[in-house]
Amino acid sequence: MATANADAAEVERLYELGDRLSSAKDKSQHAADYEAIIASVKGQNVKAKQLAAQLIPRYFRSFPALGTFAMEAMFDLVEMEELAIRIQAIRGFPLLGKDAEFISKIADILGQLLTSGTAFLLSFLSSNVKCGYASQVLSCISEENVERDAVHKALMSLIRQDVKNSLQPLFKHVESGSEIREKIICFLRDKVFPVKAELLKPQAEMERYITDLIKKSVQDVTGLEFKLFMDFLRSLSIFGDTAPRESFQELIEIIQAQADLDAQFDVSDIDHIERWTSCIYMALPIFTRGASSSKFLNYFAKQIVPVFDKIPEEKKLDLLKTVAASSPYAVAQDSRQLLPSVVQLLKKYMPGKKVDDINHNYVECLLYTFHHLAHKTPNTTNSLCGYKIVTGQPSDRLGEDFSEHYKDFIERLTGTEDTVRAASKRLTQGMADFNKAISSAKTEEEKTKIKADQQKSTMTMRSYNNILAMSQ
Repeated sequence: MATANADAAEVERLYELGDRLSSAKDKSQHAADYEAIIASVKGQNVKAKQLAAQLIPRYFRSFPALGTFAMEAMFDLVEMEELAIRIQAIRGFPLLGKDAEFISKIADILGQLLTSGTAFLLSFLSSNVKCGYASQVLSCISEENVERDAVHKALMSLIRQDVKNSLQPLFKHVESGSEIREKIICFLRDKVFPVKAELLKPQAEMERYITDLIKKSVQDVTGLEFKLFMDFLRSLSIFGDTAPRESFQELIEIIQAQADLDAQFDVSDIDHIERWTSCIYMALPIFTRGASSSKFLNYFAKQIVPVFDKIPEEKKLDLLKTVAASSPYAVAQDSRQLLPSVVQLLKKYMPGKKVDDINHNYVECLLYTFHHLAHKTPNTTNSLCGYKIVTGQPSDRLGEDFSEHYKDFIERLTGTEDTVRAASKRLTQGMADFNKAISSAKTEEEKTKIKADQQKSTMTMRSYNNILAMSQ
């Protein structure tokens, strides 16, 4: 009873201190009252702490000399076990953002709180879920959601006050690879990026600022995270349709760094193969804007082609597809360097005579690449495959005899064409049976499988037709 009375008296005392500060014309004369409110955080009274979490932010700006003292008290409050105290302190944080130093500290703390509810939930589940405490689990999930929402709202309020000093500590966690980086990336994706038009003002200055933050942060991210950041950068006006070519080149350089083009290619490193493929695929829309594909194509020619046989079979086609898609944007110099490698691979996958089957996907990609590169550097084809195209340059090498190259290449094209025509004929005959098979199918599962096979055959036929068109 005595403890309850004492707790009630403490709460009443805080209300009186708050009323006195509220009515005071010159609040700076009541520093002792504000200090007493801050000091109450060290007590054991839960209701008093919750009230202090309201009062400290409310009068924070009136006592700059006590700013650090008050901030430390608020940090203590968000570490309390009681949810009501934590929520009240979180909601009060945006009121403390009076200068850059405090805003950065608060944003850092709020960023760390993005995982606090999850950590508490996991701890609770690990110790209690086996006991069948379903109601407690549901309550814990509900509490986590309330605290998470409070953190999100407080962070967004802080960001709206000062975008630069709020985002900087959040991106710092992503850059350093801290344990909360995933939660912060999710927060940026779901809350910050969708309202960029509202937050990034003045536009050019703030878009440049967040671009620099992202460039520092993507040095160690997953493939999905990197795509998230790159999609966001491409949505900014400084990288828009009217942006100068240098801007698109900046994006390419970010992607090149992620692809690790300065490293030796390792065929046993599946992650590097997948990263290279996804990066050049991500760069394709930027190549169309005039950015250079030189580094990617030269890397393919010098690092990948020499060990192409050793690359896992399931990864080869993706590599060839991305190079083929990049070939229309290759400049003449890059085309000249890459074309010998493409011809080398073509000779490997195009037989010199008719065979039962070929890897039509590989051949289609390589022929497509060959046509685009040869168009950019026609005087290279004579020495590679005997095709004489006169450009009037010494590199035409018209005085040299490359007839054996021409004969070999024509034989390979003819053999490929004959093989594809025969395979196309067999496939056409087989495709005529699909409708009959669907009609006789007894289950939806059977029909789905037949339709999938039909679609696959249609794609294969399209590939055959492309090869025939390009081998003429």
